[in-house]
Amino acid sequence: MTDFFKGIPAVTYEGLDSDNDYAFRHYNPDEVVMGKAMKDHLRFAAAYWHSFAWLGGDPFGGQTFDRPWFDDTMDAARLKADVAFEMFQILGVPYFCFHDADVRPEGDSFAQSTKNLEQIVDYFAEKMDATGVKLLWGTANLFSHKRFMSGAATNPDPDVFAYSAATIKTCMDATMKLGGENYVLWGGREGYETLLNTDMGRERQQAGRMLQMVVDYKHKMGFKGAILIEPKPQEPTKHQYDYDVATVYGFLKDFGLEGEVQMNIEQGHAILAGHSFEHELAVARELGIFGSIDMNRNDYQSGWDTDQFPNNVPEMALAYYEVLRAGGFTTGGTNFDAKLRRQSLDPEDLILAHVGGMDACAAGMKAAAAMLEDGKLEAARNDRYAGWDTPDGRALLNSDLHGIMQKVLADGTDPQPRSGRQERLENLVNRYL
Repeated sequence: MTDFFKGIPAVTYEGLDSDNDYAFRHYNPDEVVMGKAMKDHLRFAAAYWHSFAWLGGDPFGGQTFDRPWFDDTMDAARLKADVAFEMFQILGVPYFCFHDADVRPEGDSFAQSTKNLEQIVDYFAEKMDATGVKLLWGTANLFSHKRFMSGAATNPDPDVFAYSAATIKTCMDATMKLGGENYVLWGGREGYETLLNTDMGRERQQAGRMLQMVVDYKHKMGFKGAILIEPKPQEPTKHQYDYDVATVYGFLKDFGLEGEVQMNIEQGHAILAGHSFEHELAVARELGIFGSIDMNRNDYQSGWDTDQFPNNVPEMALAYYEVLRAGGFTTGGTNFDAKLRRQSLDPEDLILAHVGGMDACAAGMKAAAAMLEDGKLEAARNDRYAGWDTPDGRALLNSDLHGIMQKVLADGTDPQPRSGRQERLENLVNRYL
């Protein structure tokens, strides 16, 4: 045991009447909702990078956090792991997620970095056996080091492509060894700053080939989890090839991978793409590529991905409504890709940020379940499109322009506008919150 969280109790469910800061008011892990325990619906995971590797800097100022594990040594990495697993147990989160660079020090060579990762993976395995905490997904950090300043798979230098491919292999190996349920590809710099020095066609082919290699290796190694891509726009490059769910789906279709890869969708990235979170989730559901979510929120005044802990229950209710409509999570879950504000320095802040986020998610999910079970939203949607379920409606899609015109003339078709009843449905949603 460390003393970083000394004096902070394990967080348990106490209900709406509790005035204890270190208690859940909505998240009761064993409460059954729609036939499943809430913990199995939400499948919470803590993000290693924001919680334990982030220094607290921003574009206008450097480090504000002072953690005892910030030395770039193996001893510090093991201390970081000790503290991380203590937090997982305090919160009762069943899963965590990590990048390689979050958990091991950078070596003076690829071989040394790989050795460092392998040693930490062994240390993780011991702690996972002792605590029961599992790995939701692993991934590779192919964006922070200066070697990736022009991308990883899309880099103009083949040596960087090779280094990236080798790094992905080590991270997939680590994920499988730890029993991870997914592997995520997060294209931090897979894009361009200007077309003046960019061969877009070449870079796109490189990215497609890298993803094919990942899928091939998944099958070769016998990994049973899902391969996930996390769509993201304009962060940090001017243009990202994985802009949103629809863009990524077109990419998957182009390279014959639409049956092999699913989406890990982040609320903040959805907003940056000009969408709502529920929009991106609905698109993934309709395309059959929904996998997992990164839960956070943006500050809508900033215009940037601020990665704040979620607290907007109405937004989260609509998001979990789409998750439930997709059948819920299978291998995926709710990962808190969220970080403290740089002024929030204390260990208590890290615990309470997660408590608030978990409670807000639970409240949103329960509201979503109530909406779905009640069925009024689905009934209203079905009624709006009911004409397409008639014989005449179905026949339209099997006809042609000439035949349709003849039918319009013969029937004297004269359609009149019908209300979409948006405000009525918005009022309906508010009843469940």
